[in-house]
Amino acid sequence: MSMARTFAGWHVRLGRLVRPTHHRTATPAPIDQAGRKNLLLLIQLRWFAVAGQVLSILVVRYGYGSDLPLAPMAGVIAGLVTLNLVSLVRLTRRERVENGELFVSLVLDVLALTLQLHLSGGADNPFAPLYLLQVTVGAVLLEARWTGALVALAILCFAGLTQLYRPLDLLSADAAHLVDPQTLGMTICFVLNAVLLVVFVTRINRNARERDERLAFLRQRAAEEDHIVRMGLLASGAAHELGTPLSTLSIILGDWRRMPLLTNDPELCAEIDAMRSEVARCKSIVTGVLLSAGEARGESAAVTTLHAFLDGLTADWGATRPQAGLRYENRVAENISIVAESTLRQGVFNVLDNAFDVSPDAIAFIAAQDEDVLVLTVSDAGPGFPPEILAEIGRPYRSTKERRAGGLGLFLVFNVVRKLGGTVAARNPARGGAEIEIRLPLATLAIDDDDGEAEGPNRSGTEGREGTDGHG
Repeated sequence: MSMARTFAGWHVRLGRLVRPTHHRTATPAPIDQAGRKNLLLLIQLRWFAVAGQVLSILVVRYGYGSDLPLAPMAGVIAGLVTLNLVSLVRLTRRERVENGELFVSLVLDVLALTLQLHLSGGADNPFAPLYLLQVTVGAVLLEARWTGALVALAILCFAGLTQLYRPLDLLSADAAHLVDPQTLGMTICFVLNAVLLVVFVTRINRNARERDERLAFLRQRAAEEDHIVRMGLLASGAAHELGTPLSTLSIILGDWRRMPLLTNDPELCAEIDAMRSEVARCKSIVTGVLLSAGEARGESAAVTTLHAFLDGLTADWGATRPQAGLRYENRVAENISIVAESTLRQGVFNVLDNAFDVSPDAIAFIAAQDEDVLVLTVSDAGPGFPPEILAEIGRPYRSTKERRAGGLGLFLVFNVVRKLGGTVAARNPARGGAEIEIRLPLATLAIDDDDGEAEGPNRSGTEGREGTDGHG
């Protein structure tokens, strides 16, 4: 079975993170999301423009009795509506919105305003200052070169309106009105400019802040992953160095176990057996480090079942903590074939170790299934997470333990699970203590099995499975 099929995990290899492509989730770049949101704002602003133009034309034509070219003005409004519909369809079909597209949208808005002003009094129209709204929005949204081009276009259009326009009889009429149309129009234009600028510029700035926060988050994640890489390389080198002395110790202890002088002493035999067991455990840890670093993985690849993997890792952890009061429940319905993922195994060990440190007599490890998601929950009866730790859980060196490198265990758990396509949540339940929940897509661990479900140890009992002492 090839490496690509057997392992869906992640490794540190040659100083870089390597992970199968089909498990990688694509996240749109922050600038793409900001562009989409800003285009939506322009669409909303254009709807306001359409409504305002319709209302103004109706008031001037039927309220003041002015002669307006309704057909061409209605055509401009229809063009703005069509542009909005096209923009909405555009957003549903593609994710990326370039800065140039925002520029084109604003250019079309400037040209539409110019046409409407050309048909209704030109530069004398009290709504001519609406150019300032479009130029200001462009200055906030666009890059410098696009902003300069938009400003130049607005200046040229306004200058052209001073010479080329259809006179508006309302502005030159001598008839008395209750309110001077010019004054009323300028007042309405000022209010529109002020209100729309405040509303839309505020929302645009909020989009920019969200983009910056997302960028900062991605930079922090990249820094943490680089930290993982360096730690993996360091651990891999240390594991190589420890391999030789551990093998030597294992050979010496094996020789001692066969020496008559020592075998005749039951107390010494028991101590030698204990030392051999601890050396074997150290060698297993070293092997796990090397496997997690992507070395010698193929020769140790083992196909198993999900139940066997969960039961086995619980039994192995319980064997190293015989005094622990661990309650283990396996509620997973599907016993699918998987490849034992050593990084996940070590991650669960870290969570169980943390629970043991604060609550050795009351630890619960529950494995459940939520549709296609594996849910692993570890809870304890300790004091829980302090608020300041809970707010930054999963970040390196955030720990209540008074020792160097505290907090790295959960940091590694968060990064390992994230690389496997899952999530980790930490909380303080109402009943007390602390709880860590790991959620992993089953597809991340599952493998193709052409021969049906792999054979594994049978589970006894019903859906729940419990134990109270040791590993259950």
